[in-house]
Amino acid sequence: MQRMPSYLRLDAGDPAPTFVQRSPSNPRYTFDTAAGRYLVLALLPGAETPEGHAALGAVAARRGLFDDRFASLFVATADAADEAAGRPGNSLPGIRCLWDGDRTVARLYGAAPAEGEGTFLPRLVVIDPTMRVIEVAPLSGDAADAGAALDRLARLPPPERFAGFEIQAPVLFLPRVFEPDLCALLIAAYEAQGGEVSGFMREEGGRTVGVHDQRHKSRRDVTVTDPALVAAINDRIRRRVVPEIAKAHQFRVTRMERYLIGCYDAGEGGHFAPHRDNTTPGTAHRRFAVSVNLNDDFEGGEVSFPEYGPRGLKAPPGGAVVFSCSLLHAVSRVTRGRRYAFLPFLYDEAAAAVRDANRGSLSA
Repeated sequence: MQRMPSYLRLDAGDPAPTFVQRSPSNPRYTFDTAAGRYLVLALLPGAETPEGHAALGAVAARRGLFDDRFASLFVATADAADEAAGRPGNSLPGIRCLWDGDRTVARLYGAAPAEGEGTFLPRLVVIDPTMRVIEVAPLSGDAADAGAALDRLARLPPPERFAGFEIQAPVLFLPRVFEPDLCALLIAAYEAQGGEVSGFMREEGGRTVGVHDQRHKSRRDVTVTDPALVAAINDRIRRRVVPEIAKAHQFRVTRMERYLIGCYDAGEGGHFAPHRDNTTPGTAHRRFAVSVNLNDDFEGGEVSFPEYGPRGLKAPPGGAVVFSCSLLHAVSRVTRGRRYAFLPFLYDEAAAAVRDANRGSLSA
């Protein structure tokens, strides 16, 4: 007897699966980097099918919804011919195409069988700013189906109040981690060495490689090597940060990665676009990020957590923002002066084993 195809089920309240898929502008578009606004995922058998025409027609009638602030639309087409023809393409702001000829996205969202072949089930999935499903709406060749779902989207509250009220990102805000003298010593250490342009980590072909892209990140870094400064840093983190993580998260920190001072310079457009810190094999061991501001004579440069609203945090000198490396976060553009910060990652012995196992994935 032939087995009936099995489809993954998604309901309201379920986490929205993330994925990496091809798009017209990025061969490895990571879906969850778009969190922080409403996301609408249109899963279509093809742009030129009746369902595709109906869905795209309904979107055209409500184009103003998709502005990359209130909402963004992702059209995932499973027809390989669409990729060859470059359709439907991106329409920025707000509308992006995903070429899903291998049905990676369709399988994750229950539009295609989890394994093997079967009937394609077109659907429109509405996702909240924290990447949780709001609605899964079936699509047909009637534009009214998609139109009704988009009407419901239009009635949702602003993204920063998607829960009915503004919520706080699950972060620790700790003043007085470093005293003023230590902040001054770290800034002086940075100035004595002069920062080097830093990049970010990306997975390519199963390896973790460093990438430079000033559009995504503009920052210069220095690594602290002076034994006295390293000892002073270790002492403050152990006494003033580790106990707070244990209290809030029941996690016992035993290790710290990198003694790094970063500088976001207004003259270079210093910023860091939304990202997560543990998404590659070479960074999978990272558990908590710490951002200790060393000065306050700058404007901009605030740390924000787009999934939980647009509010930025600016710790006073010596103060730390501590958060899970899994959280999407960004640093806004510095508009005046320089922001200096100490930026380590914390982890434990179990994560150290993960780091050791993944060392082979790091590019030389």
